[in-house]
Amino acid sequence: MFERKFFRKHLYLVFFLPLLYSCITRPDGDISVSELAPKLEPDYSEVTIPPNIAPLNFIIKETGSAYFVKISSAAGPEIEVSSKNGKIEIPERSWRKMLQNNNGNEFKVDIYSMDKQDKWSKFKTFTNRIAPEPIDPYLYYRLLYPGYESWAELSINLRNLENFKSESIIENSVVDENCINCHSFNNGKTDDFLFHMRGSLGGTYFYSKDRFKKINLKTNEMKNGAVYPRWHPSGKFVAFSSNKIIQRFHAAYNKKVEVSDLESSLVLYDMEKNEIMNIELANKEKFMDTFPEWSPDGKYLYFCRAPQIGEQYDYKQIKYNLFRVPFDIDNRSFGEVELVFDAAQINKSIAFPRISPNGKFLVLTVCDYGTFPIWHKEADLYSIDLENFKATQLGLNSDFTDSYHSWSSNGKWLVFSSKRGDGLTARPYISYIEENGVSEKPFILPQKDPEFYQRFLKSFNIPEFSTFKIDLNPGEIRKLAKTVATPAKWVKN
Repeated sequence: MFERKFFRKHLYLVFFLPLLYSCITRPDGDISVSELAPKLEPDYSEVTIPPNIAPLNFIIKETGSAYFVKISSAAGPEIEVSSKNGKIEIPERSWRKMLQNNNGNEFKVDIYSMDKQDKWSKFKTFTNRIAPEPIDPYLYYRLLYPGYESWAELSINLRNLENFKSESIIENSVVDENCINCHSFNNGKTDDFLFHMRGSLGGTYFYSKDRFKKINLKTNEMKNGAVYPRWHPSGKFVAFSSNKIIQRFHAAYNKKVEVSDLESSLVLYDMEKNEIMNIELANKEKFMDTFPEWSPDGKYLYFCRAPQIGEQYDYKQIKYNLFRVPFDIDNRSFGEVELVFDAAQINKSIAFPRISPNGKFLVLTVCDYGTFPIWHKEADLYSIDLENFKATQLGLNSDFTDSYHSWSSNGKWLVFSSKRGDGLTARPYISYIEENGVSEKPFILPQKDPEFYQRFLKSFNIPEFSTFKIDLNPGEIRKLAKTVATPAKWVKN
C-alpha cells in the first residue's frame, strides 16, 4: 500500500510539475513593452524561410530569470515555449504544422523575459515569412577542421533539412585517412555524384545510375590531374579543370595561407565512353582556365580565366575573369570564347561560377586577387544577370569571407559558406532569392541544440543541395577504394 501511494505521488510530480512550471513562466501581470529587438543567437529574425525547414531553434541573449516565446500565425497553430536558461527549442510537430498551414504567409514572434523581481518585459515583435517554394530536402557538405596542414577526421556528410537528422556518407577513417574532396552533384537533375580521393587510394569515384566506380582520370598525356568538376546537365559528361596548385604561407598576422595555380586548363570526361580529352580553345596556352560551369541547357560552358603567369610573378596581380564558350554535344566540340564579366577592370578576381536552374542568373565569388577565396576575408558573392551581363553585389554578404555556394533545384534558395561567426570557421547560410535575383537576409543552418555552433569546431565546406539521398555504406566504399582505379582513355577530339 505504501509503495502504491509513493508511486502515485511521484507520478503526480512527473506529470504536473512541467505544467506548473509552464504556468509560472507564462507572462502575466503588468508587462512592460520595449521597442528594442531581442538579441538572438542564431539571429532568425526578419527572414524568409522554406515551408519544409526544420525548427529555427535559438538562444535569447538577454538578461533574465525566465523566458517565454509565442509564435503566432493566421492559420495557426499558436506555439508557446517556456525556458529558464534562454534556450528555445520549438516542438517539431507543431512547427511543421504551422509551416504547412501558413505556406506563403507570415508568422510573428513575441519574446518575453522575466527579471529577478518576477516582472515581465516584452521585446519588439519580429515577423518572418514562409516562402511558397520548398527547399531541396538534403544538404551535403564536407566537415573538416579549419586548418591547412592536415586532413584528419575528414568526412562528407548529409543533413536532412526537413528535420535534424544527419549522417556521414564517406569518412576518411575507412579509407586509410586519405583526403576526400570536391564532391559534386548534377544540380538535382539526375542522381549523378562524384568525389575525388587523394593519397594511396587516390582516384575519382563516380556514383551514377546506381553504379559506383573508381576512375583514374590522370593519363600520361596530361601534365596535371583533373580537379574541379561540373556535371553536364545530360549526365553524359563532366568538365574538369586540370590544375597545378601550390600553397604559400603568409608571415602577416591577418593572412594565413594563399592557394594559387601555376597553370590550369579545361578537360572533358565522357562518362559512357570513359574518355578524357582537352577542351580545345583558341590560344589556350596563354591562359589559366579553371572552375568550369555548364548552363542549364548544356549549350554553354562558363569558366574562370587569367593570363598565364611566368616564373616571376606577384600573386596579388593574378585576376580571373568570367568567360563562356558554346558546346556542341553531338561532336563534343567547343566554339569561340566570349567574355562575360571583366572582374580585373574593377581590380577584382572571381571564382566558383554557379548558374541558377532557370539560366537567368550566375552567382560567383569575388575577391581582391587569386583563385582560392575561402582564405580571403574580403570575399563576397555577386550575381550576374545573364541577359545583360550586369554584375551586382548581393545583399547577403558580411564583413567576413562569404564564398562557396550552391543553388536549390528550383532556383529559389542559395546556400553558401560564410565565416561571419568567428572569422575562422565556415558555416552554411541559406538565403531566399527573389525573381529579380535579389537575395534576402540569410539564416544559418538550424540545429536542434541552438548552442551547437558555439562548441562545434569543424568547418562546413562545399555545401551542395540535392534532391536525393545517396545510399552508400562504409564497407562498399572501402571495398572499392582498395581496387585499382580504371584508367580513363585519352583521346584527341
